[in-house]
Order: sequence, then C-alpha cells, then structure tokens
Amino acid sequence: METVVERCAGLDVAKDEVVACVRVPDGTGGRRQETKTFRTFTADLEALADWMASEGVTLVVMEATGQYWKGVWYVLEERRFELMLVNARHVKIVPGRKTDVKDAEWLAQLLEHGLLRGSFVPPAAIRELRDLTRYRKRLIQAHTAECQRVQKTLEDAGIKLDSVASDVLGVSGRAMLKALVAGDRDPKVLAELAKGKLRAKIPELRRALRGRFSEHHALLVRLALDHIEHLEAAVATLDTEVDRVMVPFGKARDRLDTITGVGKRAAECILAEIGVDMGVFPTASHLASWAGRCPGNNVTGGKRRSGKTNKGNRWLGEILVECAWGAAHSRDTYLSAQFWRLARRIGKKKAAVAVGHSILVVAWHLLKYNCDYEDLGGDYFLRRDVDRHRQRLVSQLQALGYYVTLEPVAAA
Repeated sequence: METVVERCAGLDVAKDEVVACVRVPDGTGGRRQETKTFRTFTADLEALADWMASEGVTLVVMEATGQYWKGVWYVLEERRFELMLVNARHVKIVPGRKTDVKDAEWLAQLLEHGLLRGSFVPPAAIRELRDLTRYRKRLIQAHTAECQRVQKTLEDAGIKLDSVASDVLGVSGRAMLKALVAGDRDPKVLAELAKGKLRAKIPELRRALRGRFSEHHALLVRLALDHIEHLEAAVATLDTEVDRVMVPFGKARDRLDTITGVGKRAAECILAEIGVDMGVFPTASHLASWAGRCPGNNVTGGKRRSGKTNKGNRWLGEILVECAWGAAHSRDTYLSAQFWRLARRIGKKKAAVAVGHSILVVAWHLLKYNCDYEDLGGDYFLRRDVDRHRQRLVSQLQALGYYVTLEPVAAA
C-alpha cells in the first residue's frame, strides 16, 4: 500500500502507561518501526515527546480511551505535534492479537497509509467552556434531585405544603421549612410566614402544615436545605465563570439565542459542544452525523435495517431535545409546527429528536454564515403545498358525507 505519512506514531493510551510505535524510513527504501513504553506522569510524557521529535515524527494518532487520552494530548499539543484522535470502534485490531503493543503498531500502520479519520477535538477555549457547562448541568441536576428529596420528606411527615404553594422552595416555603427545622410546629404560626400572593391561601396553609413532622424529618430537611444552598452558590459561581469565558463568543451565542426554543444558557451549552468554527464540519449533515442526531444508514441486501440514531454526543443531544420541547410550546413558529406535525405520526419523543436535529442544522448555518435566525412561520407547511392541503380538507369533508364545491374568493 502507498505510504501517505512518512514519519508517524501510534499511541495506545492507558491509565498508567503509553505504548508508542514510531514508523519512519529506514534509509534503504524500506520502513523502520520502533516501539517504546512510557509512564503517564508529565515528565515521562515529555520524554515521549522528545523521543518522537528526535525521530522527526510529524503526525501522531491515539484512540479516545475515556479521559486518559487528554493528558497525553495536552502535553503533545504544547509541543506543536500534529495530532489525530480516532474512535476506538473504527480501528479494532484483528481478533486474537490484542495487546497494547499490537494496538500501537496497528494504529501507526493505519496512519502511515492514510486510513484513519480523526475525531473533532475543540480548541482549548471551547474545552474550558465545555468543562464548565457540563459541570453546571450536573449541579443543576443534583439541585433538582435535592428539591425532590425535600418534598419526599415532607410527604412522609404529612406536610402537604406542595399542594398549596406552587414553589415549596420559594421565599415563603423556605421560611416555613426553616421554622419547622428550628422546632416550630404550630400551623398557625407557620402559615403567617407566607409572603405576597400566598397570604391569600393562609387558611389552606394551616391545614397543609399540620402533620407529624419530627426531629428525624428536621434533620433530613436541614441537611437538604444546606446542600441546596451550597449547590445554588456553586451554580452561580459557574454562571459567572461561563459568562467570562463566553466573552469572545458573545456574538455566536446571541445568534443561537435567536432560534426558537434556544435560550442564553442553552446556546452556551451548544457552543461548548460544537465550537464556533464550522469549518471542521464541511456540511450541516456532517455535524448532525457527528452529534448522533440523524437517522442511521444501514442497508443490506436491498433491505433497510434499523434507522436508529447512533450514540453521538449525549450532552449535545440532551440540550437539543430540551430546546425542541421548548420550541414545541411556542406559538405560530416553524419548529412548533414541525414538532406537532411529526408527533401525530411518530410520537412526541421521536418528534423532539427530529426537531432537535433541525435546531442543530439551523445552528450550523447561523455560525457558518454569521447570520440570525429567520422563522418561516407556523403556516409554512400549509403554504409549501397549498393544493395538497386543499385536497386533504376536501377529502375529509367528503368522508363525512358532504358534497364539496370550491369557488375562489374574489380579490378585494
């Protein structure tokens, strides 16, 4: 086979060691291969970089193995090596010959002949943003779980606060919970802590706050409230840091914010996953395929097999589905019309995935061409094929037993 890369290296990365295989010309028209093993401490990785530099290596490939590849990548990135990250599923070694050394050699040989396709690795600023948004999402999920734990404890104690107050952890709700934790069990006194519109429900609150709240429940609620306040402070800190990191990407975020169903925080999460440079994705279809937001293509013997989407980027998938549900509840918009049109045929969950795909395609175009989103309108699908829509309505009336005659309205 033709040699595409003359001086290359393949790395098999594990937690504690890296096996490196270098393939270079041997000076006589053939190829020379050398394999070495290094520890994953920073000093050892620098020694790996020095060795590959001495061999004149121009391109290095490694598999995406959990989080372990990142430390190696960052050290080599600082040394200005050209790097390639590949999906481990695409480069499986021949069965029966599975060792770290064989993996490294196999990667080097595939790279040498130009048979590998690199994965998307965002630049450092986007990686930093991605860490922040992903951690924020996990803290928000933990906050939601803790709030549910408080409601569960109150239910166990016979306190039906959530049946009267829309937000158990609002200003009034927290004041009542802290009073309960402090030892005040009198429903009349607790109900008087209500603020604003909730004061109109004081008689109901007195009934809801009568239960069997004990010291056991007080301990659980106190710990949960402390954890909730800690999580809220942590999320606020992350919001501030995200805003700082987002400064260079403010215009891109504002463009995504114009998409129906996409808010400021959602736009930040999308940018953290796909970046702002759409040059790495030749088309919107490439981006959708990478994200796992398009139907699978599995045709064998003329028969179409499963069309399920691949796993792709689950962080991006989750935020796109959330945005799709938000768009579905908007009024007179294209994405809302698309959602309900599909939901009647394939169900709401699949419709949300499809609308999420549309949002991602729109995002690619906005970032690629530096423009804002222009909604096509909720009647787009009707305007797209007026004759078909008219015939469908006529058929429905005829099915109900009516004779239909159509006459155009005279122009005013």
